Amino acid sequence: MLTLLTTWYKERFSDPQAVTLVLILIGIALVIYFAGGLLAPLLVALVLAFLLEWPVAQMSRLGINRTTAASLVLFMFVGVMLVLIFGLVPSIWKQGVALVTDLPTMLDKGLITAQGYINQYPQFINPDQLDSMVIELKKMLDTQHLLDIGKQILGYSASLLVLMVYAILVPLLVFFFLKDKDELLSGSKRFIPTNRDLAHKVWIEMNQQIFNYIRGKVIEIIIIGVVSYIFFALMDLRYAALLGVLTGFSVLIPYVGATLVTLPIALVAFFQWGISPEFGYLMLGYAIIQALDGNVLVPIVFSDAVDLHPVFIIAAVLIFGGLWGVWGVFFAIPLASLVKAVLNAWPTLEPKVETVEKAS
Repeated sequence: MLTLLTTWYKERFSDPQAVTLVLILIGIALVIYFAGGLLAPLLVALVLAFLLEWPVAQMSRLGINRTTAASLVLFMFVGVMLVLIFGLVPSIWKQGVALVTDLPTMLDKGLITAQGYINQYPQFINPDQLDSMVIELKKMLDTQHLLDIGKQILGYSASLLVLMVYAILVPLLVFFFLKDKDELLSGSKRFIPTNRDLAHKVWIEMNQQIFNYIRGKVIEIIIIGVVSYIFFALMDLRYAALLGVLTGFSVLIPYVGATLVTLPIALVAFFQWGISPEFGYLMLGYAIIQALDGNVLVPIVFSDAVDLHPVFIIAAVLIFGGLWGVWGVFFAIPLASLVKAVLNAWPTLEPKVETVEKAS
């Protein structure tokens, strides 16, 4: 057994480049895991700077000064965010508050419907089970409980101080990351071992793959969100804007997100129309949107992105979500792509083939 482990270690870690890559990955993971809360503004700024680097680089190629390009790109990005915040968020917030307010009424209607089914089919539904379900639902629909869930999802207290820190520090950090990219990268190399060619190879592969993935996700979110909202509005479904936004953002969590967002859509449609043709048309149209997303849109927008098996994607969501919560879920596919790139680039020591000459 010891010989087997020794042989495996020599085959996998005999190259100093591999050891350097492992140390870099472990260092980054430890920093994020233990200091992620403290460094949250810095990490958010790094992600935004990575996303905004492409337009800044394109403007620099056109001869525009990098400082000017960074300023223009950041100004346009902040402008778009402000338009979304003050134009879209108030409507979504109002619909969210209205949905929470209407939940008790929806529950009462659902209880009446369920009681009717109990009277029709007493052999299949136990009244005691219905009562226990009602108690659990009332606990879940408690306002304070919903607020606690919201705080857990956000991962931090939505206080005015935190919002001010993010509103001031993050744009400032993004500007300096974009403006002084070369200086910051050259300065950080002093803390990395010199034998980092393998790590550089993995980074080059991941840089393009992550960019393709994020670009594709942004396109997918916009298309699915807009199409879902238009369909819900044409069907005159209540809370159409809120449900459309939820459907768009559900693509961030592959497979799991679509499953979770189906429940509120089905519940709202059921409480609005009951078991009726409108309910069937809505669920059919929603199923068609999901089918077109998975079979048409995703292959088109992610044609240049990484190709991961659904089993690996679900495993990545579970593993990284357990490690880093919601952020781990959002970045599950890029992290899984990083693991795949490391495994593909990992050097292996070829076993020596000994030739034995036969005595003549």
